[in-house]
Amino acid sequence: MGWMMVMGHCVACHEIFTFSAERVPSLVVNGEREPVCQACITRVNPIRIANGLPPIVPLPGAYEPDEVM
Repeated sequence: MGWMMVMGHCVACHEIFTFSAERVPSLVVNGEREPVCQACITRVNPIRIANGLPPIVPLPGAYEPDEVM
């Protein structure tokens, strides 16, 4: 048993961050799923709410390691 965490660039701000590949919020760019960091989610949610859209709520564990077998 072990742990897996992915490191990559946020599609919005281009900062490097770690995340769970299966749980992280993402955008589809050129047919590929691209991750979005917690800071960008926090930054965009007030704008979404002001425009009548629901906030983006990351899945539990989105920015934590995944346990793998």
